[in-house]
Formats: sequence, C-alpha cells, structure tokens
Amino acid sequence: KQRHDAVAPRGSRRSEGPGAIQGMAVVTADPLPYFAASAVSAFVSFPFWRLATIGQSGYKLHASSAWGRLWEAAKPPWRGAFVVVTGTTWARATIFFGSDEGTRWLRRQGWGAASATALPPVLLSAYVQIANQPFVRSSIMLQGDPQVRFASTARLPNIAVLQHLWRTRGAGSWFLGAGVGVTRTVPKYVAAIAAKDLMESWLPRPSSANVQGAATLRSATKSVVAGTVGAVLTNPLDVLQNEMFKTEERVGACLKRLCNEEGARWLFRGCRQNIVASALPIAATIFLTDTFAGWRAASRG
Repeated sequence: KQRHDAVAPRGSRRSEGPGAIQGMAVVTADPLPYFAASAVSAFVSFPFWRLATIGQSGYKLHASSAWGRLWEAAKPPWRGAFVVVTGTTWARATIFFGSDEGTRWLRRQGWGAASATALPPVLLSAYVQIANQPFVRSSIMLQGDPQVRFASTARLPNIAVLQHLWRTRGAGSWFLGAGVGVTRTVPKYVAAIAAKDLMESWLPRPSSANVQGAATLRSATKSVVAGTVGAVLTNPLDVLQNEMFKTEERVGACLKRLCNEEGARWLFRGCRQNIVASALPIAATIFLTDTFAGWRAASRG
C-alpha cells in the first residue's frame, strides 16, 4: 500500500522517533490548544445551549422578544451549568484532538483519506456521548422539566436528578435516548470534521502579503462552515432525544407521536437556536484551536 502522511496543523511538533514509519516524520499535536479552545467555547456558548435546549424540548420561556428570551436563558440561576461546561469541554477536546491524531496515525498506516478522516470521530464521538449520557439527560431536564423542579435548590442538582431517576425508574433511565444521542452526535462531528478538512484543502493558503489577516479569515470560514453543517444535519435527532427525556417514550413511539401531532414541523423545531447553540461552539472550538496553536508555536520560536 502507498503510504501517506497528513499535514500538521499549526502548533504540531515533528519528531524522528521510534514511531516514524519508513523514514517519515511523526506528527505530534499539542493537546493544550484543543482543551483551552473547548473550555472557552463551552463557557461562552452555555446560554445558547440552554436556549436551544428549551426550544427543542418544548419548555416555556416567558419573554416575548428574541433578545428577551436570550437574556432569560442567560441569566442566573445557571442550573447544570458546571456539568454542561466541563462535560462539553472534555468531550469536544477529546473528539477534535483524538480525531486529528487518529487520522494522522491511520494515514501513516496506509489508510485512505476518507476512511482515515471518518473512523476516529465515529469512535470517539460515540464513546463520549455514552460516557456523558447520564449528565446530558440530567442537564436537559434541569432546564425546565416540571418533574425535577425540586433539584433546582439542591447543592448538586445533576446528582439530585440522577438519584430521582434511579429511585423512580431505575439506573437504565440514565441512558434513555443513548442510541438517539449517539446517532445525533456521531454524524454531527463526522460532518463537522469532514467539512473542516475539506475546507482546509479547498481554501487558498495565505499569501506572504498579509499572512496573519488571511490566516484568521481562512480559519474563521473553515470553522463556521464546519459547525453549521453538523448542526443543521442533526437537528431532528436533537428534538427527538429531548422529547424522549420529557415523555419517557421509546424511539418508535416518540417518533410516531411527533409525526402525528406536528407533521414535518418537528424536524425544524428549535433549528435556528440550534444553529447558534451547536454551530457556534463547534466553530469557536475549531477557530480557537487554530489561534491558540499559532500562539503556542510562536512562543516556542
């Protein structure tokens, strides 16, 4: 098989070590920019995540204007905010860092571009979705489910919700909708990473005239396209999962009810908010990873 090597991002380090294959330089990415970018984007986008979650779940906000609803979602109390931000940080950093490293490793083993790009985000996004699923469910329920209003005054609200679910429905209820969650998360990140890599190859490289400005615009374009593609494709699955949390229905029953009650409208429920809530943090993570990696590379000289 013909051997391929991947292009290293800014901030990557090349070393001629035991892992080098047939004389090729091994690329080792710096994980710090990935985690820093994921943390910043998760923190900044929490109000948008909450607004989209409320809209997709059918919970009610009282403000009449769009700005009023955004403020209502952004203002305290921030129920489940710590769990959402920390869970999203490690999950998104793991997916992007692991996918970049996994793709480079697979390319060095002779895998083709398409399979090497798709397989790491498929495996990693499925893993983090299952690992985070109990906290995903409890965080979503905290945003307005009347069943768990008592948890809003608890010291650890997510744990209070999980304890309530354990007592009333068993531990299996923690993973209700896990299949839908995996089906939603995997294509979202596979599409985002594939779009990111395609834009990376299609967009022209910065010229020497204005390297910094052109590189920033290029990174921003790549990031926005990647985030939007993933968010739009998976919005119906977000709605389906959130409805299952609210009603305790299984996939088939929930899907049938939504189609009977709303027709095709439910496919687009909360889509505008989701584009902001989902596309914004993914785009911000990609853009900030490029930015932080560039700073790290510059600081090393």
